Amino acid sequence: MAKSSPRAAAAQSTSLLIATRKGLWTLTGDARRVTWALQGPHFLGHIVHHAVLDPRDGKTLLVAARTGHLGHTVMRSTNRGRTWTESKQPPVFDPAHDTRSVDHVFWLSPGHASEPGVWYAGTSPHGLFRSDDGGLTWQGVNGFNQHPKRKDWCGGDKDGTPDGPKVHSIIVDPRDANHLYISMSGGGTFESTDRGADWKPLNKGVLAIFYPDPYPEYGQDPHCVRMHPAQPDRLYQQNHCGIFRLDRPSDTWVDIGKGMPKKVGNIGFPMTLHPRDPDTAWVFPMDGSDVWPRTSPGGKPAVYRTTNGGKTWQRQDKGLPAEQAWWTVKRQAMTIDEHAVPGLYFGTTSGEIWASKNAGESWKCLASHLPHVYAVTACAWR
Repeated sequence: MAKSSPRAAAAQSTSLLIATRKGLWTLTGDARRVTWALQGPHFLGHIVHHAVLDPRDGKTLLVAARTGHLGHTVMRSTNRGRTWTESKQPPVFDPAHDTRSVDHVFWLSPGHASEPGVWYAGTSPHGLFRSDDGGLTWQGVNGFNQHPKRKDWCGGDKDGTPDGPKVHSIIVDPRDANHLYISMSGGGTFESTDRGADWKPLNKGVLAIFYPDPYPEYGQDPHCVRMHPAQPDRLYQQNHCGIFRLDRPSDTWVDIGKGMPKKVGNIGFPMTLHPRDPDTAWVFPMDGSDVWPRTSPGGKPAVYRTTNGGKTWQRQDKGLPAEQAWWTVKRQAMTIDEHAVPGLYFGTTSGEIWASKNAGESWKCLASHLPHVYAVTACAWR
């Protein structure tokens, strides 16, 4: 049964922030989500891994960019991208304690509502950083970056992830600014109850078929972890080895991917949750067979939805190509809006943006011929 949300369902226009391998675009719809306007690019030629609008003020936009040979940075705008300010001090490991170099900022998360200037960033290689001034300067979260077990958790920073090891899915509990979650590819999911001063693994029940012990304390490869906004004690996870759900205060994840069709499998990257109903979630499966092609199984793309917390899953493919569509949708590239009937959106590495304004029942292509899409984030400007 749908639960009420502290955030009202949006009745205003929706914008999509589209982060790509060659820059940032925005795609803005009218209030009915019928007509859409594509604008951009910003930062043409730069790799943009993530773009996030601050929900606390509805106007501050942060962008994680890798600026060619000049390296990584974070860009900030307070006027819908008309002007930008570059971070004066981007995330950098403390050379006194860590000889690694940040390759790119991969994930951005706004801090707690009570801390309006706080942001968190996850990097490749594995690093966690915090800004207290709206993204202008960044400091390492030493409780993680300098934790005596960090190298063990991260597998020695030599993870085989194609785009490099990374910290992602940074989650701040809306009830408590001290309560944080992060996930690592690879490494697993970790929890802090003291604002990042210390961390502990949170991986019980999560399968890791690539180890002799398939249920290790840490070392798993979560692809995307989401906390439900209306029920913060419920977390969902799309993993390298399946789909899982956690209901706190339990510390053991439940495998909810077993109901997926065997010919499709339960492997994928993104995970998206209904803004008000904690039992409804969506995934975009990929082919996780022997050679891991990371494309739509059989070249027949579909979104799968559960409305009962993962007990069963339904295929949603109306309007999507019926065959020969070998799409890859990355972990940040599927999102949802907050309309009464929520709209779903995803972007492909072949540069297409697809949308459903009826919770996945039917789909329409909104944009094509964009660069390789890394992330799609729905937002509502103020």
